[in-house]
Amino acid sequence: MDNATLSGATYDAFRAHPLLRGADEVLERHWPPNQVVEEHTHPFDADAIVTAGEMWLIRADGTQHLKAGDSFQLAAGTPHSERYGPQGATYWVARRTPR
Repeated sequence: MDNATLSGATYDAFRAHPLLRGADEVLERHWPPNQVVEEHTHPFDADAIVTAGEMWLIRADGTQHLKAGDSFQLAAGTPHSERYGPQGATYWVARRTPR
């Protein structure tokens, strides 16, 4: 997927499907250039797509380098850290708290 396809209409479509499938919220996250987020966990499952910039998602099983158009998933409770590129990064994420 290239940046041209990541429009407002695409965000609306991205947002609608997870909400219909039980996501609690869908939002757009913006991260500043060279931001580092130390290891942490979340109480929710995350299903996301990077829409601008680049990031590295670091888990016990390896590092995932993500650029615009790439997606990632994280299960609730998964320890991970994040590092953002020189232009920062933006991603859309659907969050669902396991019940």
